[in-house]
Amino acid sequence: MMIKFARTGLLALCSMWLLSACSSTKKTTSITRAAAPARTPTQMERLSGHKGSYNRGEDHQINRGLTFSNTYIENAHTWQFKYAQLVDVPVEEVMTNDRLYSFIDQWWGTPYHMGGKDKTGVDCSGFVNILLATVFQQSTSGTAAQLYEQTNRIASKDKLQQGDLVFFRIYRKRVSHVGYYLDNDKFVHASTTGGVMISDLNEPYWKKYYAGGGRL
Repeated sequence: MMIKFARTGLLALCSMWLLSACSSTKKTTSITRAAAPARTPTQMERLSGHKGSYNRGEDHQINRGLTFSNTYIENAHTWQFKYAQLVDVPVEEVMTNDRLYSFIDQWWGTPYHMGGKDKTGVDCSGFVNILLATVFQQSTSGTAAQLYEQTNRIASKDKLQQGDLVFFRIYRKRVSHVGYYLDNDKFVHASTTGGVMISDLNEPYWKKYYAGGGRL
């Protein structure tokens, strides 16, 4: 009788131990699942809209792979918006090229003067040489024709990049005018009629006399 009672008690204890062990295992598994962090979308996924929505207050991406905040854009000056519109680029690009565009703004409207090299009057090659020296510390000299001979030719207009020079044959077959290429077929130069200004290579006049691009 005592042996039977002992066996019954032992079985009961084993059953309780097994139940306790299962309960502990389930509880641990439950805690582990709850503690697993949710996957956070990458910045590129947020920007592209594949994971979640993209809100107005976040940083946003523009051309050329640059990222800017709304606060940064709000700090843009009126003159920076002016050149963004003239060149047809985001204002952020003008802001990141502040040294170049502030130079252009300082010389904007300077009258054309053959052989001139200051803000009382400047010619096309003088302006380009001063721009390269002031903004990029690049030493160049010579007339439009001489600068043309110093550059490596660019095969087609769609290969032009900011910093290239654009040349024109206005008088006979000799290169007689030069400008500094910006973007979207726009270039800055000292025009005989408008002084320092931005023009478009697709304008009939400039399209007619375009001689090609060159890279220093």
